Amino acid sequence: MLAGAGTTDGFADVTNLSAALNDTAEIALIALPMTLLVVAGQVDLSVASMLGLSSALAGALWDAGWAFETIVPLCLVVGVIGGLINGWLVTRVGLPALAVTIGTLTLYRGLASVVLGNKAVSDFPESYAQWASYTEPVPGTFIPYPIAVFIVLAVLAAVVLHCTAAGRALFAIGAQEDAARFAGIRVRRIKLVLFAVTGFMASFAGIVYTLRYGSARADNGLGLELVVIASVLLGGVDFNGGKGTLGGAVAGVLLIGVLNNLLTLNDISNEIQVVVTGVLLVASVLTPRVIALVTERRHRRAAAT
Repeated sequence: MLAGAGTTDGFADVTNLSAALNDTAEIALIALPMTLLVVAGQVDLSVASMLGLSSALAGALWDAGWAFETIVPLCLVVGVIGGLINGWLVTRVGLPALAVTIGTLTLYRGLASVVLGNKAVSDFPESYAQWASYTEPVPGTFIPYPIAVFIVLAVLAAVVLHCTAAGRALFAIGAQEDAARFAGIRVRRIKLVLFAVTGFMASFAGIVYTLRYGSARADNGLGLELVVIASVLLGGVDFNGGKGTLGGAVAGVLLIGVLNNLLTLNDISNEIQVVVTGVLLVASVLTPRVIALVTERRHRRAAAT
């Protein structure tokens, strides 16, 4: 942010900062349950496809004449069901989360195409569209309403993860699942709940995404899962589980959001932004491993001498 304020005209403007925050809304919302999942040693790659399915379903129902107040809860229920499917395959069938969610990534995106096809539905209620827009922030602030919701949920998630027995159970499951099970922690139930919550948040993010862009499409959010995971890992959450903080994940979200905003203001193409995100993802996974190897070698040398 200091670099942007010092080098890029307009970056520090309140309007731009509000827009930059709002551009990260969906990533930030999904990153909250994703952090809890990764801490527990799991991952969900289907979140962007669930976002797209939620958007497509909202568009199809709105086009069919449904009330938007009825569409939103139905989409959220579909998100929970999708998360439960992931959780059931992982906890009951015993399949690895990575393989399961790669499969449902394709499945949910395909369902989105079946529901809406190639159509794009727009003209959603103006009041809801304004709620999702950065041009109508929380009164007296420059914070958009979706980010205000994220802040409240982030505080709740931080309390759960770092101040409760449930949070300690997540760290225990991620560090050593068998030991956590022998200690009396209901591992399978906790994982199932985590996947359900992740599906719920991905579906809610789909509603926000649809309203923010004013368009429901089956390909909405395509590739967004990589940005979410990059944000979480960049914030110091260990991909193997058992380590990490929610504050670090939030910092990772803000870093990627601010960086993308800077690149946009400097007329850098979207393709380059995707490359930057990929580099950050690789760096976030590789850096802790390199540090661990260097530390281990130093300890060996010290023990040898």
